[in-house]
Amino acid sequence: MEKDQPATTCRPNCYACVHFYITHEPSHPYGCRAMAFKSLYNPALVVFSSSGTQCQLFQLKKKKDPG
Repeated sequence: MEKDQPATTCRPNCYACVHFYITHEPSHPYGCRAMAFKSLYNPALVVFSSSGTQCQLFQLKKKKDPG
C-alpha cells in the first residue's frame, strides 16, 4: 500500500474479525456471522465485489491474555 493512500481503501482482514468463521464445508469454507452467509471466497472480498464498498461490520477480535 502506498503511503499517500488512505487506510480506508484496505480490505478488512476477515481472519482478525469476530464475525469470521471456518465452516468446514468444502464448497463454502468461509463464513460471516454478521451477514449470515458462507462463501468459497473471503467474505470481505465477496462484500466488496457485490456492493462496491468495504465491509462495514468488521470488528477486531480481542487478543487473548497469555496469562
